[in-house]
Amino acid sequence: MKLNKSIYITIILILIALLYSCNNPFAPKLSDSSSDQSLISSQESIEGLFNNFKYAYTFKDTLVYGNLLDNDFVFIFRNYDKGVDESWGREQELLTTNGLFQAAQSLDLVWNEIFVDIGDTNLRDISRSFNLTIVFNPADILRINGIANFRIRKSSVDGKWRIISWRDESNY
Repeated sequence: MKLNKSIYITIILILIALLYSCNNPFAPKLSDSSSDQSLISSQESIEGLFNNFKYAYTFKDTLVYGNLLDNDFVFIFRNYDKGVDESWGREQELLTTNGLFQAAQSLDLVWNEIFVDIGDTNLRDISRSFNLTIVFNPADILRINGIANFRIRKSSVDGKWRIISWRDESNY
């Protein structure tokens, strides 16, 4: 049985149309619209750094969180049992935060007012209040309020602000 040439062309056109009309839900098309707002901010601004911090906690995104921290990062907290300040570096911070992200069902970070903002265009000290709600399960919800004292530095390589040190002054 012979099919004429126009039937072959029609079948090919239908197949091409089908291929181009399919959407892969595992690889959605990137938006061409300039009105779409990205959830991740540019860290070339200080507010972008804080927005990305909130994003990292909300979506438990360790890659975004790791990009917030300078290679020289130090986390400082008060050990009230011992009555001393303790600290750890970037690697321990990433491990600790990853553990928090895995243990929590949800995290809600709210940045509040800025109390201190001093420095220049490359190095700043910022103290800001925050509220953090950690839901481990519906019966285990932890609410932490406090002030985070940050020293941040703008990279001369990529122009992004990153956290050099974070002194936690929370109620936890």
